[in-house]
Amino acid sequence: MALLLASYASAIAAQSELESQGLSLDKALQLAEQRSQALLAQDAAAQASRELAVEAAQLSDPELQLSIENVPVNGSMAYALSEDFMTMRSIGISQTFTGEDKRRARANVYEQKVHKAQIAKALTLVELRQKTAVAWFDAHYLQQMLTLLTSQKKEAALQVKAAEAAYRGGKGPQSDIFLARTTVAEIEDRILETQARFANALATLERWVGEMASPVLAAAPDISQTTLDTQHITHKINDHPDIAIMVAEEIVAKAEAKAARQEKQADWTWSLRYGERGSGFSDMISLGVSVPLQWNEENRQDRVVAAKLAKAAELRAKREEMIRQHLAETEHWLITWQSNLARLDDYDDALIPLARQRTEAALAEYRGGAGQLAAVLDARKMEIATRIERLRIEMETATLWAELEFLTLHNGAEHHSANSAFNTPEFKE
Repeated sequence: MALLLASYASAIAAQSELESQGLSLDKALQLAEQRSQALLAQDAAAQASRELAVEAAQLSDPELQLSIENVPVNGSMAYALSEDFMTMRSIGISQTFTGEDKRRARANVYEQKVHKAQIAKALTLVELRQKTAVAWFDAHYLQQMLTLLTSQKKEAALQVKAAEAAYRGGKGPQSDIFLARTTVAEIEDRILETQARFANALATLERWVGEMASPVLAAAPDISQTTLDTQHITHKINDHPDIAIMVAEEIVAKAEAKAARQEKQADWTWSLRYGERGSGFSDMISLGVSVPLQWNEENRQDRVVAAKLAKAAELRAKREEMIRQHLAETEHWLITWQSNLARLDDYDDALIPLARQRTEAALAEYRGGAGQLAAVLDARKMEIATRIERLRIEMETATLWAELEFLTLHNGAEHHSANSAFNTPEFKE
């Protein structure tokens, strides 16, 4: 199977790398970004707003006017176009002149939407990286669980053989054989369950990276360290694209309010018309102007401006609430991540070694004839449960690490491109 869609020129090289080394997290992130259509959609949205910004800055198209006026409909000259002196064939042109400030304000609305689309792309990339990383970690640790269960099954199978040998030698009861076989069957059941979870995790991962030539994953990165500045969480939250896009939406609303104010300046429409009459009558030229009479600004134009300003206030309030929500959520992630790291150390330093020592002690007693096989199998089950719980905690810790590590676009050209939108004079509050 191909690793990526055929349209990507690097597919063959990527497939070769996966087959030889396994899919690393960094490679998974790269592949997910390469094949993302959501990022392309944001690029298209930005381009659409750029095009509309150019259009909004232009004068409206002139209008060509053709008419035949005052045609008689009865009498001897009915429907004659040149006999009655009032009949006139005319051609004219009209042009609505919109002030430069108004056109600039209209264009600025779309220019701010360009910045909004750029920030939306940054938000999309942050979410893409987080979801890809979580999917990769899920598959990685389920793969580790399968390896652990497989090795434990082999050791449990040895106990079956030992129980059978002891029974044949008259040194052990037959019930020990069934007990040992039950343990193997229970481990096989766990393996089947974990295989299904692993297959589902791979399916989720392939949703982001494309079809994988091999289910083998590379070693996990160090999840005990993060590039997130954990000492200045509040500042980092303000840099989050999720917050920045709400700032952009507020700026768009303010730009729309400014454009609405400019709409209170009426557009004048000038027209010039040339009228041709019969041969016995002189031709005529007409010059005209039309101006909208905004006689009810208080209940029309002013209401639109007030609505746009209210929308900006709404977005500002929502942004403050989102900052608080993100801050509380991130602090929760950070506390749990740090706590889990301490728990993992405790598992490595105490719980797993003790579980292993208990298994070895029970096994030694059984081999020496002083212990029961049930004690060996119970100790082994406890060791398996302890190791699996350790992997579960590490999986949870890795998910938290991914949320923290990819909280913002702290690296890459995309981060600079997205944040550069905040630095334009129009974008500053």
